[in-house]
Amino acid sequence: MTKQILAKEHGADSVFMRDAFCTALMELAEKDERIVLLDADLMGAMGTKPFQKRYPSRTVDCGVQEANMIGVACGLAVQGKIPFAHTFAPFCTRRACDQIFISGAYNHANVKVIGSDPGITAAYNGGTHMPFEDMGIMRGIPGVTVVEPADIVMLRSLLPQIAEMDGLVYMRLVRKEVKKIYEDGSTFKLGEAAVLSEGRDVTIIASGFCVSEALSATSLLEAQGISAGVIDMFTWKPIDEAAILRAVETTGAIVTAENHNIMHGLGCAVSEVLTKRCPAPLEMVGVQDEFGEVGPVSYLRERYGLTDTAIVQAALRAIARKA
Repeated sequence: MTKQILAKEHGADSVFMRDAFCTALMELAEKDERIVLLDADLMGAMGTKPFQKRYPSRTVDCGVQEANMIGVACGLAVQGKIPFAHTFAPFCTRRACDQIFISGAYNHANVKVIGSDPGITAAYNGGTHMPFEDMGIMRGIPGVTVVEPADIVMLRSLLPQIAEMDGLVYMRLVRKEVKKIYEDGSTFKLGEAAVLSEGRDVTIIASGFCVSEALSATSLLEAQGISAGVIDMFTWKPIDEAAILRAVETTGAIVTAENHNIMHGLGCAVSEVLTKRCPAPLEMVGVQDEFGEVGPVSYLRERYGLTDTAIVQAALRAIARKA
């Protein structure tokens, strides 16, 4: 039984997500000696050096060789280990895609791939390092579970499930500051969306930092007399079809919000469900088939329209289409 309690304030968490990831992984490794960590010369950036210090024989820094890192991870998986392999999201999903596809998914390898700095959170690393397509690439590979935790509380709940399940998982992860969405003690289940509020007029299905933008948008919509529900669709694959269908039956209109290209992203995943099962107006808030650019997250959020006001405008369009 899962339990989600929304935080009273959605300000920045006092802990960076990378630090919470490292701590949680060390706790899992203490209980299960099969867990190993691999990285592609980014352990300092990802904050995983404490893991290396505690478990030096279970840590492999492969250097700037992302494809090789995935190959090593898959080899370790064949030997019964549970490898967590990290690098920046564009490098593990674009550069090492073939290794993930063949050595990993095709081989049914039990590998957990962690891609950090998703979407605009790559910030000053710019367009070359800004993955707007990572989740879509992984969603297109058979058998891969695709996940994006919204905050640290959710990460702590999901990581043990990811370690325990048998199969290839891709999880995109913000490295640094994230807003606190859930109170401590909240629990989540892979593949089961978190319904944060019920609405009458429209449902916003969001992921990652767009969840906090969606919650803010509901307040703006309420001021206009519009009732909006919010769903945190943290598992993109397998997607929670039942939650989508319940939302459509209740509100008749959907808005998706994602820190990702709307092409082959969360909006497309939701549209596939609607097209097959229950056609309804759908508006997508996300990157409109563009490359990334350099800048602070605050600027990039406005630049690519990943804001509460953009979600409000999309909701108004979706509601108008119901008529």
